[in-house]
Amino acid sequence: MWLLYAFAGPVSWAASEHIDKYLLVKYFKHGSVAVSMVFTAIIGLLMLPFIAVWVPGIFGLNLVAIVVMVASGLMYMGGMLFYLMALQSEEASIVSLLSPVGTILGFTLAFFILGEHLAANQIVGGALVMIGAFLASLRLVGRRVRFRRRTTIFMSVAIVGFALSSLIFKYFAVADSFWPATFWTYVGEAFFGVVVLAFRSERNIFIKLIHSNPKVLLTTNAVNELINLGGSLATRYALVLAPLALVQAVTSTTPLMVFFFGILVTIFLPKLGRENLSKRNIIQKSVAVILVVAGVILAGR
Repeated sequence: MWLLYAFAGPVSWAASEHIDKYLLVKYFKHGSVAVSMVFTAIIGLLMLPFIAVWVPGIFGLNLVAIVVMVASGLMYMGGMLFYLMALQSEEASIVSLLSPVGTILGFTLAFFILGEHLAANQIVGGALVMIGAFLASLRLVGRRVRFRRRTTIFMSVAIVGFALSSLIFKYFAVADSFWPATFWTYVGEAFFGVVVLAFRSERNIFIKLIHSNPKVLLTTNAVNELINLGGSLATRYALVLAPLALVQAVTSTTPLMVFFFGILVTIFLPKLGRENLSKRNIIQKSVAVILVVAGVILAGR
């Protein structure tokens, strides 16, 4: 039974990444990605009253903790912005293969800032992830091999944002409990949306989208957030039923799931998204997936 809950994470996150890609292609193909973040901020804003009522003592935290947790939300949204910028012009499977580098950066930050120990398997696993990510960052064009510079730069910035946000959240979620940290992180995310709307050009795009497709955009973003949340909760429940190493091994298959979903979408639902399924690209992605998944599994043991 635990295996089903553990696999719910990768499946949910892979589906969410393809939904992100669909929204970008459908509504933000050539426009500002920052506007799409406003919808994420709205979902977070709607969560605040429920958390405030459900969890007492949220406003009793010290001011420094609140400010830092709000900053964590801002960092997360900043990372998400660059992740979406990378996803806007690149295949979901490629972006997914670059994402696990954030896990390695998280290990490194935890080592230097939180004093956590890095074992040999984490170092070797990290090396495999980096090799797989480097392979994914190469574009095969005829006989030439080109570096996906734009995508790699955007994902590198995104990874730093995610890693710093996760580091702060981890520290305060332990020190001040999970839900207060979640509440103030959502406040930071909502504030990010306010900053985006402060720019007239972004505000005009947002108003235009709201007038043309309000139900579709809000519903799709809400469903996407619920899919992400469902995957996270299922994974946490799997941790109650099975050893950490086994659950981490299963959840590390997220890039594989994204690759698999990309193939299915391209074949059966090409209007929703397309992946390059040429023989060379499939071999390249397959090798990169194997290296990244193996590296994450090894690093998590």
